[in-house]
Amino acid sequence: MTTPPPLRQSRQPNGFWAFLRVFGRGINVVRLVLINLVFFGFLCLFLLLIIGVGAAKYGSDIQDNSVLVLKPEGRLVEQYSINPMQRALSKLSGNEPKEMQLRDLIGAIDAAAKDSRITRIVLDPGELQSSGFAALTEVGAALDRFRAAGKPVVVWAASLDQYQYLLAAHADRILLDPQGGLLISGLANYRLFYKGLLDKLGVNVYLFRVGQFKSAAEPFILDHASPESKEADSYWMGDLWDGYIATIAKLRKLDPTEVRADINDLPDRISSTQGDLAKLALDEHLIDGLATREELIEMLRSQGVPVGKEGHGFRGVNLDRYMANMPSRNKLTGSGVTIVVAEGEISAGEQSAGSIGGESTAALIRNARQDKRTKALVLRVNSPGGEVYAAEEIRREVEQTRKAGIPVVVSMGDVAASGGYWISMNADKIYAEPNTITGSIGIFGMYYTIPNTLAKFGISSDGVGTTPLAGAFDISRPLDPKMGSVIQSVINKGYHDFVVGVAQARGKDYSAIDAIAQGRVWTGAQAMQRGLIDQLGGLGTAIDEAADLAHLGKDYSVHYQEQPMGTFERFVTSFGQNAVVSSLQSHGLRLPAWFAQWPMLVPELQMLRMSQAGQPNVYSYCFCSPH
Repeated sequence: MTTPPPLRQSRQPNGFWAFLRVFGRGINVVRLVLINLVFFGFLCLFLLLIIGVGAAKYGSDIQDNSVLVLKPEGRLVEQYSINPMQRALSKLSGNEPKEMQLRDLIGAIDAAAKDSRITRIVLDPGELQSSGFAALTEVGAALDRFRAAGKPVVVWAASLDQYQYLLAAHADRILLDPQGGLLISGLANYRLFYKGLLDKLGVNVYLFRVGQFKSAAEPFILDHASPESKEADSYWMGDLWDGYIATIAKLRKLDPTEVRADINDLPDRISSTQGDLAKLALDEHLIDGLATREELIEMLRSQGVPVGKEGHGFRGVNLDRYMANMPSRNKLTGSGVTIVVAEGEISAGEQSAGSIGGESTAALIRNARQDKRTKALVLRVNSPGGEVYAAEEIRREVEQTRKAGIPVVVSMGDVAASGGYWISMNADKIYAEPNTITGSIGIFGMYYTIPNTLAKFGISSDGVGTTPLAGAFDISRPLDPKMGSVIQSVINKGYHDFVVGVAQARGKDYSAIDAIAQGRVWTGAQAMQRGLIDQLGGLGTAIDEAADLAHLGKDYSVHYQEQPMGTFERFVTSFGQNAVVSSLQSHGLRLPAWFAQWPMLVPELQMLRMSQAGQPNVYSYCFCSPH
């Protein structure tokens, strides 16, 4: 009998080697997934580029006798609030954030004024969100330059609010849809007050401030606006409103007194048109006519504008497509003026675009100073302020730039108040529009404790410390009055330093600046009267002044100093700004919406970015934007 061969027993790998094998397979799977994601991402961009090149042949060139069609949407900003790569990806997916960069809009209008292919502008500001008056003034000045070149501006919109109308008033002709309207209601600055809520929650808020009119933190300690706050707000808002009335009256060739009366009497006057706001605006000569979109097209055709593609509309080019055909304007090819934008709240450390970081904005100024091509610096400020130390970091860089022999000129945008003024005060010259909001020279500190809140849940705090002030910043305990006096002393010193700095920068004594400081807000025109700024004017005027101070003559380049991008970011950004993209989107081709979201998969906590629990926070901030 044959003996069968012995059975071979399979050897099971021990646990460690089995883990390594599974782990290795997992890494391989992840590697393949990442490679495929990158590959298909580039493939998608490549295919869009190929398709776009073909589409662009049929629509990227700007023809003669074209109309520049401007339809700004969202807020006018000095600097986009998201980085260039994310913005390009959002644009490719059709979800671009609703922001319009002021320099782009003005640059396109000025370029079109000299472009023989562009015969006129059709402006629809109906989707423009309420922006500061200073930005609108600069765009209006660009429209005036376009008209001075002998080219008309026509405004058409379904409806207009008072901010949009301030821009529309610069046109040769304003048309409203018959079913639309124009509503001008005036300026207001109403705020929510939280003392009642904080009392119910048991939160104790301690406010330390210097300045009779420094009202930024009042909502945390009061349930109403203080008389001083109302007095100051009425003064600067009254000046803004007087300027608004005077401007539209001048542009529309109307009597300012009648314009003001018509606005104030709106509830009575609207009955004369049976509630028709568009008809009322026409009767009051605030607009020139009523027309549907189709009637606008017929009017343009009758004035010699050629018919658009396939016999529809009129021959026009939108802002994105026009800008894609413009040469780059952000090159410092030789000696020139460098612009650094400081927009948003001032916070410590590194901050992203649309915000001001004590370290990041200071680094931009430093890098500009160290660039041998920079012969003059313009700091464009649009900020209500923020953290004091972060503002001081930026101010020091401005001072160092001047010590290096490079003139610095500040151009104030819509708001340059409190900390926004702090970073501006040491410039050689300060420019602002008459309707810029500035001043608010003052600081405050806030601290809160929650022992009463904890008591509501049966929680208490007790213990010992090695000194009377040990644990003084434990928010579970009441604030010791002795520590409160320490904090107030720090705030007093901060205010003194602020006023001394302004006095030295402006060539005045302490008492003269203290009298106009105290946290009080001023318009640009009021600040000019009080010696807080040097001249009235916009960014262009400030650039010319900087070039004159640096003796650059008439031939110089202008460059924006911004955070550098990597190679891939530059590729995606340039692709997103290319004329091809406009053609792609006009043919309905775009990236999926989710593609633009990947840079935000790990969102940063923003809510507490300007405060730290367990310690007093010192601010130079102004809540001074009218609505």
